Amino acid sequence: MTSTTLFYIIIAIIIIDFIVDKVLDALNAKHFNDVLPKELQDVYDDKEYKKSQTYKATNYKFGIITSTFSIALTLGFLLLDGFEFIDNVARTYSENPIVIALIFFGIIMIGSDILTTPFSYYSTFVIEEKFGFNKTSVKTFFFDKIKGWLMMSILGGGILALIIWFYQVTGAYFWLYAWGLVAFFSLFMNMFYSKLIVPLFNKQTPLESGSLRDKISEYANTVGFKLDKIFVIDGSKRSTKANAYFSGFGSEKRVTLYDTLINDLDEDEIVAVLAHEVGHYKKKHIIFNLSASILLTGLTLFILSLFISNPLLSNALGVEVPSFHIGLIAFGLLYSPISEITGLIMNIFSRKFEYQADNYAKNTYEAEPLISSLKKLSKNSLSNLTPHKTYVFMHYSHPTLLERITNLRK
Repeated sequence: MTSTTLFYIIIAIIIIDFIVDKVLDALNAKHFNDVLPKELQDVYDDKEYKKSQTYKATNYKFGIITSTFSIALTLGFLLLDGFEFIDNVARTYSENPIVIALIFFGIIMIGSDILTTPFSYYSTFVIEEKFGFNKTSVKTFFFDKIKGWLMMSILGGGILALIIWFYQVTGAYFWLYAWGLVAFFSLFMNMFYSKLIVPLFNKQTPLESGSLRDKISEYANTVGFKLDKIFVIDGSKRSTKANAYFSGFGSEKRVTLYDTLINDLDEDEIVAVLAHEVGHYKKKHIIFNLSASILLTGLTLFILSLFISNPLLSNALGVEVPSFHIGLIAFGLLYSPISEITGLIMNIFSRKFEYQADNYAKNTYEAEPLISSLKKLSKNSLSNLTPHKTYVFMHYSHPTLLERITNLRK
C-alpha cells in the first residue's frame, strides 16, 4: 500500500462518517413533530411541546452548520498539507521529539478550539439563552476556556510526553507502559475527579442537614449503602438543566446533586434518582465501565504499537519526516471506524445498565417518584421524546423516556 492510497482511505473514512451522521440526524429530525405517545402526554402542554419542537429544530439546523464547518476544516487541512506546515513550525523551536510533539498538539488543539469558539459562543449565548437555559456569563465562558486549556496542557501534555518517552526507551513495547500509565490515571481521576478537578470550575458544598438529607440517609441505611459524602454543586451557575452523578470508590465514594435538581424535584423524587445511582454502584456498573475503558485503551495502544513505526502513516498526511505524533494523528483517523463500533457496543451495555439501575430503584424505593422525576427532567431540558429508533441505537447511552417508563411500570 502506498501513502497516497492511505491518504484517500483517510479522506473516505471522514466523508463516510459525516454522511452517515447527517443521514441519522435527518431521520431523527423527521420525528420532531410526532404526536406524543399516551404515556408521555402529561410531560408537556401544547405551548411547551411547541417550544421543545422549535428547540430541537434549531439545534438540528445549527448542528448541520457546525459539522459542515468541521469537515470542511478537516478536509482542507489534509488537502493543503496543514499537518506538515504545523510540524515544520514546531520543529523550528526544538529538535527534541517530545517538545516538538507538545508544540504540534498545542497548536492543533488550541487553534481548533479558537476556530470553533464562535460556534460554542453562539450555542450558549444565543440558542441556550433564547430557550431559557443559559446562566453562564461571558466572563465564566472565557475563564472556562482558559482553565480548560491549562488542564489540557498540564494533564494531556504530561501524559503525551511520558508516552513518547516510553516509545523512545522501550520501542515496540511502549504500549504496555503507556497502558499502565493511562490505567493509573483513569483510576485516579475516577477516585478524585470530584475533589480535585470539579472545584476548578464549580463550587461544591455538603448537603445541609434537614429532611432531604435524612431521607437520603434513611434510604442508604435500608440498602446497606454507606454514604457520608453528599454534595450540592452550583450547576445553576451555567445552566438551568439538572443532573446528578456518582463517583469514587470506598471512602472516596460520593454523590453530587446539581442545585437545579434540588430546585426542580421534590424530596421523594430526589431520593428515587439517588436510588437509581446507588443501583449503578450496587450492580457494579461503574467498575465494569472503568474496566472496559481500560481494556479498550490497552487494545488500542497495542494496535497502535504495530503501526506507529511505519513511515506510511506520516507520509499519508503529507509529512516527509516520520514521527510519533504525526503517526498518532493518522492512526487516530484510520482507527475511528473501530472506535465507532466499540462506542456502539458500550452504548448497548449502558442502556442495559440503565434498566438495571431503574429496576434497583423500583425494587428498593418506588417506581412512581422516579417516573415523575424523569418526566420533569425531560420537560425542563426540552428533551426529544420521539427519537428515531436507529438514532437511539447508534447514539443513545440511555433508553428513551418512554422505554424507561414502560420498564418501570412492569
